Amino acid sequence: MNDIPQIPLAERMRPKKLTDFVGQRHLVGPQGAISRMVQSGVLPSMIFWGPPGVGKTTLAQILADEFDRELFKLNAISSGVKDIREIIEKAERSEFMGQFKKPIVFIDEIHRFNKSQQDALLAAVEKGIICLIGATTENPSFEVISALLSRCQTFILKPLTKEDLLQVLHHALATDEWLQSKHAVLQETDALLAMSGGDARKLLNYLEMVVGSFSSSETPLITNQRVMSVLQQVTPVYDKNGEMHYDIISAFIKSIRGSDPDAALYWLARMLQSGEDPKFIARRMIISAAEDIGLANPNALLLATSCFQAVEMVGMPEARIILSEVVIYLATSPKSNSSYVAINQAMELAKQTHHLPVPLHLRNAPTALMKELNYGLNYKYPHDFPNHYVAQKYLPSEIENIKLYCAANNPREIEIEKQWMQHKTKK
Repeated sequence: MNDIPQIPLAERMRPKKLTDFVGQRHLVGPQGAISRMVQSGVLPSMIFWGPPGVGKTTLAQILADEFDRELFKLNAISSGVKDIREIIEKAERSEFMGQFKKPIVFIDEIHRFNKSQQDALLAAVEKGIICLIGATTENPSFEVISALLSRCQTFILKPLTKEDLLQVLHHALATDEWLQSKHAVLQETDALLAMSGGDARKLLNYLEMVVGSFSSSETPLITNQRVMSVLQQVTPVYDKNGEMHYDIISAFIKSIRGSDPDAALYWLARMLQSGEDPKFIARRMIISAAEDIGLANPNALLLATSCFQAVEMVGMPEARIILSEVVIYLATSPKSNSSYVAINQAMELAKQTHHLPVPLHLRNAPTALMKELNYGLNYKYPHDFPNHYVAQKYLPSEIENIKLYCAANNPREIEIEKQWMQHKTKK
């Protein structure tokens, strides 16, 4: 691999114009929000939220070029308040000297900035001294302070499709000088696509590694077997935005779901030792408590929610103890996904039957006209009846016999169903 160029393939292939950008057609297509923004000549502060390798950094660079603005790139892990203030002071000096074009400050992993760091940006964004573009793989509603988030437009970048990734591959093979000099033949793509995990940057870097693994006298024939042989020799490094981040959190959640506290604790320790955000872990535990434990032990959701609050208050290293306690509790709890299954079925039913009207007796009737139209007529108030229950229809007639929730076979839900059936018979 000694003849591989120093500049990585992913960097060499970085698009320079919106028309070259692959994927995100809802943003950069002819009617996309970012395309319309460029056409209007108005550049607001914004947050790009999406998985790694889908073009967040590239979009920031393209916008800087389109609007002819200076671009300052910061990484939230290695930059601090001092770096932010230096950029703001430089922008203020330019404004004072009459040479002002509001610069773009691009902050990668903005969710890693703490409150004081985000506060340092707020005034400059409010006054229009800088245009902020933040990139995050985490939900900005959780990680970006509300005052800053309210002053930014949030754009969601979607995972790249298989077609998008294939387009990236073929474009690289057709246009990159080094790849063309190798005359590489792309015979199979499944392994490359699978190993890249939808990350275009990783896909291109893997392609370069595989082509570079052939000797100068060989014609690079890219097959699934060759890809796996080369990439299995690469020691993965835990990256909070990378493949191992998603692989380990997946192993962690599946260990909880599989009722293995030892495995769950091990993966928890792996994440904490690698510097993973404990709040990210705690949020995933809340989801696990609802999705995998559910009504089999409703206290699990309460405890997981309290865990997140406690972790936020205490911080590391003590937060590891709180996480450990709740991980063991979740892993050893009885399991049920009945709520998860029920809401998925309900969502699908709602999509198919969104046209059905609300039955008249269930409608709200705040005005005399609505009462004249029989809104709320014949509604029976359950608390006026024995056991606070009365039989009446609550669904549109077309689907009145549908059953979405089915109790799982665990002591808690069996008891819930038993009590409900007894309740219904005491009319």
